[in-house]
Amino acid sequence: MLVSGPLLTPDHALSRALVRTVPDSVTERLSDLGNVPVAVPVLVLAMAYAARRGRALAAGAAGLAMALVPALVIPFKAWTARPGPLEPWAAGYFPSGHTATAAVAYLGAALLVRPYTRRAWPTAAALVLTGATAAGLVLRGWHWPLDALASLLLCTPLLLGVAWAVRTGRPGQLGQLGQLGQPPK
Repeated sequence: MLVSGPLLTPDHALSRALVRTVPDSVTERLSDLGNVPVAVPVLVLAMAYAARRGRALAAGAAGLAMALVPALVIPFKAWTARPGPLEPWAAGYFPSGHTATAAVAYLGAALLVRPYTRRAWPTAAALVLTGATAAGLVLRGWHWPLDALASLLLCTPLLLGVAWAVRTGRPGQLGQLGQLGQPPK
């Protein structure tokens, strides 16, 4: 169990300063942005759009990244058994699964949609939604600030994999490879 260390004192102090400074009705809605039924459909729509536009490799990489989120988060929760800010008797708060889900869903969707727009709005919207999720969880007292930060760091390699697939998978590449086993010209 990780219950001591140099980062926990500032983490606890920041949490005490922030929790319940915003009405629960607001923070609950913000934290709900990281729920699977809210975040994952956004990614699924972006995956369908990218696949339809010939970027099946990138769409598959984004789907794989989302499928790997529980494989990353759940073992850390079991290993650390960190109690929550408002529920010291409960365990499994580190890292934040809602923040991880939001990050991979929204940022993954932005990575998939970005090649089709010359504007920064997909990335900006994804950052706002992910940040709003993390802020809602911390302000509500459901997670410590380090729980949310750890989730973002854990998801970075997954998102780098999606970014790589977006950059390397040219539109139509998989479709051309599948035709009679001939490489694309």
